[in-house]
Amino acid sequence: MQNLSVDDADLGPRRRAAAVVASVPENHVYVRHLSPESGGGPVRLPDPDPDSPDRSALEKWWPPVMLRPDWAVRNEFDVFHLQFGFDACSPRQLRSLVATLKARRKPIVYTVHDLRNPHHESRQLHDDQLDVLVPSADALLTLTPGAADEIHRRWGRVARVVPHPHVVDFKTMGVAQDCRARRALATFRIGLHVKSLRSSMDPLRILPALVDTVRELPGAILQVNAHRDVLDDDGARRDGDLADYLTARADAGELELHVHDFLPDAALWSYLSSLDVSVLPYRFGTHSGWLEACRDLGTTVVAPTCGYFAEQGPVLDYVHDESTYDADSLRGAVVEAYESRPRLGASIDERRSQRREVAEFHDALYRSLIG
Repeated sequence: MQNLSVDDADLGPRRRAAAVVASVPENHVYVRHLSPESGGGPVRLPDPDPDSPDRSALEKWWPPVMLRPDWAVRNEFDVFHLQFGFDACSPRQLRSLVATLKARRKPIVYTVHDLRNPHHESRQLHDDQLDVLVPSADALLTLTPGAADEIHRRWGRVARVVPHPHVVDFKTMGVAQDCRARRALATFRIGLHVKSLRSSMDPLRILPALVDTVRELPGAILQVNAHRDVLDDDGARRDGDLADYLTARADAGELELHVHDFLPDAALWSYLSSLDVSVLPYRFGTHSGWLEACRDLGTTVVAPTCGYFAEQGPVLDYVHDESTYDADSLRGAVVEAYESRPRLGASIDERRSQRREVAEFHDALYRSLIG
C-alpha cells in the first residue's frame, strides 16, 4: 500500500476531536468504507436532500447540494472532501465553490477518481473541471500510482495514493468465496455487463471476439446483461444496433441475454458471484468500482489497457482504448482465465487490513489540515 502515511510531525499540536467533514457524497459505499469497520472516526455530514436542502437525504444524493456555494456558506464543518458527483457543474460554478471555501478557510481534499469522465463522450468539460479542482485542493488523493503520475505530469501536483477499499460487505464476501471454492468446474461463465451503456463502453466492438472465443471452449457460457433503457424498443437510451446483435446471437444460442432494470446491491452481488469472469468493455476510463466488487467476490476481471484498472489489483488485460483494439489479446485473456482458473480476488483479511489503514489515513489527514 503506497503513500499511506501522514507524518506525526505534520499533526503536532493539531491533534483534536474527530473532524467534521462535508463529504461529497456521503451516502456511497466507497465513502462509507473510508470509516473504521467498528464505527467512529471522522464525522461525515449526511447528504442534504436535493429536493429539500434543509433535510438529510434518505437515499438520493445527486445532484449534491453540498456543491452549492450557498450551502458551503450556511453550514459548519472542518474539511470539505470532494469525491465525485460534480459532472453537471460548470467550471464557473466550481470556481465559485472553491472561492467560498477559501474565504471561509475550509481545507479542500479532492480524491481524483476519474481523470477521464466515463459518462462524457468528449473529455473537454471534465478536463476544465479538473483544471479548477486539482490546483485548488489543499490535499490530493487518488487510487493508483499511474493516476498519481498523470496528475503530476498535468498539474505538477503530488497526489497521495490511497487504494480503493472493499465494496461488498464482509459477510457477503465470505459466503460468496466459500461457494466459489465448492463450485463444480463443469461450466465456465463469462459475463459482459453493458448497464445503461456509458459513453466509455464499446460492447459491440468486443462482442464478436467473445462470441467466437466462447464457442470454442467446452462448457463455457457467455452471459450479457443490459438495462431495459438500452435494449427495450421504447428505452430512453435504446441502441438499436446493439439490441439487434444481442437478440440475434441469443436466438442462435451463442449467448444468454438478461435484460433488467438497475440491480439492487444484493442482486448485483449474487449476479457477480455467479460469474467466473467479468469482462470490462471500456475504451476509456481511469478506475473501476465494479472491478473492486469482483475482487471482493472472487470473480476474475478481464480489463482493458486504457486507464489504470490493472493497478487496482490483479487482472487479466486486453488491448482496448479509444484508438486501438486487439481482438487476439481479448481472446488470449479469456482462454487464460478458462484454462488456469486464476484466483485473483482479495481475501477478507486483506480487505479488513486495508480498510483499517485507509480509515486511519483519512482520519490523520483531516486532523492535519485543521488549524
